[in-house]
Amino acid sequence: MDRWKGRVALVTGASVGIGAATAKELVRHGMKVVGCARDVEKIQKLSAECQSAGYTGVLVPYKCDLTNEEEILSMFAAIKEQHKGVDVCINNAGLAHPESLLNGKTSGWKNMLDVNVLALCICTREAYQSMKERNVDDGHIININSMSGHRVVPSADIHFYSSTKYAVTALTEGLRQELREANTHIRATSISPGVVETEFAPRLYNDNADKAAGAYTKFKPLEAIDVANSVTYALSAPPHVQIGDILMRPVEQAS
Repeated sequence: MDRWKGRVALVTGASVGIGAATAKELVRHGMKVVGCARDVEKIQKLSAECQSAGYTGVLVPYKCDLTNEEEILSMFAAIKEQHKGVDVCINNAGLAHPESLLNGKTSGWKNMLDVNVLALCICTREAYQSMKERNVDDGHIININSMSGHRVVPSADIHFYSSTKYAVTALTEGLRQELREANTHIRATSISPGVVETEFAPRLYNDNADKAAGAYTKFKPLEAIDVANSVTYALSAPPHVQIGDILMRPVEQAS
């Protein structure tokens, strides 16, 4: 990770879970991390913790609603003005609503598409343009995907969510191809965890505490730091090595 010291990373959804753990690890390795979320107070607290721990990097909180393209574009403009641009983009933000295909609410489907697919694409585009205009040829775009982007489980609550993650799988490979066609050495990676103990299940089942708790008690789930370590692994690979996808799950998870 030495070559990334002092470089700028954007981490979306950095207030909790995988995003917070990833932001903290990148700061620990000396990066300047812009962490964005709607709840910026949690990122401010995390930034103070990183400073108190003596980490060599810095975490810069930024309030942004990823369902609003104008806010995303304003964020990238602020990063350009204050930090020159983005060298690493971690598209971590994602969410799920228990909206089935037969009876789901259109508003829930749209929200999942806005955050899980469109925001990811907008951030990817803007990060690439930031790299291109500064002649950064060793940048990295990492999409936090899911095992749900590789198989469909028999649970109506997450079928539409799964479709958005299948989109991330396709988008990451499409990005890799376009970056290669553009004759860059910018890399694209997808990281696809299985069950991770975060705020994901409580938010998915916010009206059913027992169901949310049950998601993490059947077996020992992954922890957010496990996924963050996969991010640093991908970033640490030699510049000529393209890590396309990392599939990871708890040992006891069936599928």
